[in-house]
This record gives sequence, structure tokens and C-alpha cells, in this order.
Amino acid sequence: MDNAREQQLIGESRVFLDVLDHVSRVAQLNRPVLVIGERGTGKELIAARIHYLSPRWDRPFVKLNCAALAESLLETELFGHEAGSFTGANRRRLGRFELAHQGSLFLDELASTSGRVQEKILRVIEYGELERVGGTETIETDVRIIGATNEDLPALAEAGRFRADLLDRLAFDVITLPPLRERQDDILPMAEHFAVKMCGELGLEVFAGFTDQAVTRLVDHPWPGNVRELKNVVERAVYSSEEADQEPIDAIDFDPFESPWRPKTSRPETPPPAVATPDRPYDFKEHVQQVEIDLLNQALEQCRFNQKKTAEYLSLTYHQLRGYLRKYDLTEAASTTDDSA
Repeated sequence: MDNAREQQLIGESRVFLDVLDHVSRVAQLNRPVLVIGERGTGKELIAARIHYLSPRWDRPFVKLNCAALAESLLETELFGHEAGSFTGANRRRLGRFELAHQGSLFLDELASTSGRVQEKILRVIEYGELERVGGTETIETDVRIIGATNEDLPALAEAGRFRADLLDRLAFDVITLPPLRERQDDILPMAEHFAVKMCGELGLEVFAGFTDQAVTRLVDHPWPGNVRELKNVVERAVYSSEEADQEPIDAIDFDPFESPWRPKTSRPETPPPAVATPDRPYDFKEHVQQVEIDLLNQALEQCRFNQKKTAEYLSLTYHQLRGYLRKYDLTEAASTTDDSA
């Protein structure tokens, strides 16, 4: 069975249930869908839910990460190739569009595709036709496209980095997934689910739960890696505990690299820039706001976009920092991190 179908979407928060309602409605229509969300929010699981709730549920659900392949390889993966079309092409190969015929094709990291690939995808959507690489035969295909990205596609289209006409066709409906920090009511149920599964892998019959202190830490953490990060943190906590089936887990390790022997990369300290005063009359309040925005962005970058560390760096509480980020609409930028997902 498909791995995405085996995994569960867990949550009872209002924002999450609204997403599931949205998915149920759009699943019934034979139209392209875009799934937008930060990394680790479960875009592939939502795409699978759309497919398996649709009339195409008993047809293929084919997936491809567009960022994982170079342009030339991505083109052959999507559209297939004929024998002899390039060095090493010893036989005809069907592409993902043909393999997904009468089913659904999930294209993850769609924003990474080149203009040439985008043009060919648009042709499939418009006319239901494609040509294999190196071929001249027109092949008809019936595929529902479900695209996903964590990028701002309208901004990319405005900048000329994504085809506006393709965006128009893909965005028949757009499902935007909320980050985990906006689903606090779902954090503990998900954590317990992941912990129980990990106990099963370790051969433990029961899971003793989390202490109140551990629950507080889990709920208050900003989760820049979202559900994927939560799963890793909880599984590591269960694995590290010697008695997860007997004593509630108290220790929660958000950073597995934390160690007194961790190699340090020398980075030149960047002194804070002097506040520049305009040499003409200016709006004082607007100028002060811009200074605050600049300082917040610099602190976030200095702390690798980790909100907890940024708050400590600025001598603010986590909630005070969150207030500033909301005030200046910086929450999306602050959600990114260069930690591995």
C-alpha cells in the first residue's frame, strides 16, 4: 500500500479541521489543486487525501519531487523518452504523466521547475497531450495534477520566475496548510501518537506519557520544522529514555547536535549598524518602525531563524518576540531554519 496512504493526518484544532473540509470539497472535482505550506506541514499527506477521496481513488497516485532532479532528467521523468533519444536511452521509457493516466500526479517542489518544463506541463493541462523526449507521437493522457510548494508562487510569477499562465491553471483551488505553531491543540495528540508508534518499534507494550514539564516544552516550542520536526523530537525522546513504558518522559531534546565537543564554525561577529538619520524631514514613527524591522531581520539571520534563540539574543521573552513578528508581518520569514528536516 502507498506509504502516504498508510500515514495518518492527526488533529482536531479548528484550523486543521477547516483544511480537511476544504480537501473533502475539492477532492470531488477533476481540477488541478495547489497545496501550499511550510516544510514539514504534511503537503504530501494532503495530496494523497485529495486523491483517495476523489473518483480516481482506485487509479494510480504517482509522486515526483521536482527539486530532486536536474532539468534534463526531470523532463524525461515527467514525459518519458524514446529509445535513442540521448546517450544511454536504450529503450522507450514511460514518464510519470503516462504512469498516472486516469489517476493523480503529485508534483512536489513545483517552484523549482524550469520554464521549459513549466511550458510542457501547461500543455498537458490545457490539451491533455504530451510528447516523449526524442519522440514525435502525440500521446493523450488524463491526469489530475496536485502541485505543492513552500514558495510564494504569485511573487515568483510577478518576478518572471514562474509562468503566470501555468499558475492560473494550477490554482483552480489553493489549500494552504497552517504551520504547527498555529495548531497548538494538535501538538500533544500528535506527540503521543508518534511516541506510541516508537514504543511499538522498540518492543515496548505501553507508553507512560509525558511529564507536565515536557508537555509545556512541546507546546511552547515554535516548531520551525513543523510535524516532521515534532516526529523526530518525540521519537528521539522515546528512544533515549530507558523506561518510556514505565516512567513519563521528562527530557525533550530539540537539538541533537548540542554537545560541549561540537565543532564550532568561526563566524565573524557582525556589529550592529549605526542608525542612519535622514538628512531631510521625515516621518519619525515610520523611521523607528523600519529600524525595528531591520534589527529583527538581522537578529533572526544571526540566530539562523530560530525564534527561541532570537528572543534570547534580543533579551525578549518568546511571546514578546512573537508579538513583534506579528506586528511587522515577519512570522513567515521567521518560520524558516537551516536545520535539516
